[in-house]
Amino acid sequence: MSANIQSILTQLGIENINPAYSTGNDWGGANNTENIDSFSPVDGQKIASIKVSSNNDYEQVIAKAQEAFVYWRTVPAPKRGEIVRQFGDALRKNKEALGTLVSYEMGKSLQEGYGEVQEMIDICDFAVGLSRQLYGLTMHSERPNHRMYEQWHPLGIVGIISAFNFPVAVWSWNAALAWVCGNVCIWKPSEKTPLTGIACQKIIAAVFKANDIPEGVSSLIIGDRIIGELMTNDGRVPLISATGSTRMGKAVAVAVGARLGKSLLELGGNNAIIISEHADLDMSLIGAVFGAVGTAGQRCTSTRRLIIHQSVYDTFVAKLVKAYAQLRIGNPLDQNNHVGPLIDKDAVNAYLDSIEKCKAEGGNFVVDGGVLEGEKYASGCYVKPCIAEVKNDYKIVQHETFAPILYLIKYTNLDEAIALQNGVPQGLSSAIMTLNLREAEQFLSYQGSDCGIANVNIGTSGAEIGGAFGGEKETGGGRESGSDAWRAYMRRQTNTINYANTLPLAQGIKFDL
Repeated sequence: MSANIQSILTQLGIENINPAYSTGNDWGGANNTENIDSFSPVDGQKIASIKVSSNNDYEQVIAKAQEAFVYWRTVPAPKRGEIVRQFGDALRKNKEALGTLVSYEMGKSLQEGYGEVQEMIDICDFAVGLSRQLYGLTMHSERPNHRMYEQWHPLGIVGIISAFNFPVAVWSWNAALAWVCGNVCIWKPSEKTPLTGIACQKIIAAVFKANDIPEGVSSLIIGDRIIGELMTNDGRVPLISATGSTRMGKAVAVAVGARLGKSLLELGGNNAIIISEHADLDMSLIGAVFGAVGTAGQRCTSTRRLIIHQSVYDTFVAKLVKAYAQLRIGNPLDQNNHVGPLIDKDAVNAYLDSIEKCKAEGGNFVVDGGVLEGEKYASGCYVKPCIAEVKNDYKIVQHETFAPILYLIKYTNLDEAIALQNGVPQGLSSAIMTLNLREAEQFLSYQGSDCGIANVNIGTSGAEIGGAFGGEKETGGGRESGSDAWRAYMRRQTNTINYANTLPLAQGIKFDL
């Protein structure tokens, strides 16, 4: 591990922390025997060994969270927002260090690491305003001298299970909103990126301590699938927000549903861009290439498929091939590089397996893939972004591979293109590149994209904090971040007040004694 990364850990105050869990400034589990090793896909070096939580650790975290909720829900929402504002300021001070650690532990480019921390800052800003806007409604009662309204109350403990590809941002989307809504949070970060989770917990714990907030409002628990299953099966955790694969999400939904809890799922994507005959091809190229190779294809919003009109197909594919030839693959901390590594060897194997399956089904690769070798690729996690001509109904095309494999599909008319776009099990992000107003409006209408996100002249990758983020079908149906996503973290209550001196019943029912 380089001296620069060591200094980053020192700057973040986590160079000597080896916890299994934290309920704030209380870091525990130092005597546990099981560890998770965090390796960087950038250079293959071990960054740290992190203790794994036990069942007893989990019970301590739950107990502390329950205790903290009793206090935290009494803090006025604008005051809760003020503390989240301070968290945003602390992130601003640590943006470079935390962004660098995100890049090194996960493997995304340094600019994307900084961008992820900026998303955290943005959601804090959003949550501060939201803390004064947790509005209910007033309705007219059918009974005289009655007032009827609804209000929103916090749920209690929000369990957050996050994925490696956005190791800190997605946690913050959930936590910032959950906190201002009056909830407490228990976070299980990905076992592939535990250090970034520890760094975030260190930052927020300092903010809570400065405001005399008790332990347990923000908790961190390190572990693998076993800890996740404890959370999802625990009736003391009314909401589980889980980000990851569709397979994982289905297991979470079954477990949480069996106890009639609530789940907020943000799962796989199989995102397509339609390249119209009326598209600005140069602008489309930027969106397509970044969408396909950004984060080495490991975003849930990564562009997996390009659906290209037959009249511009050859021209656009030629542009793509030329652009891919110019990609620089290497250390993501070097801002001259476009593409970093996959997260680990398992991801590399999945990438290679998908290429072979694509070829077996008849895919024609116009840009070949493969694993890069040499000293600068010593981690074994660097692969070549590749492009294949396919049919939409290939089994491998229907499947989400978390890697930079781009599939090309030809179409003849817009109805066909939309059917192809919608013809996969996932429904997260979608886009059309067109300068034709009618095409754009049809794509955004009920006749168009069936995804939770639909863009015009923007790629599939990336989202702004102000809009609700999530998708349909096997993407899970959950919504995080902006708009009214805050309602997922609260329970709705309808209230009726009778200020008359009689008790009339609803629907005109008479019950005379």
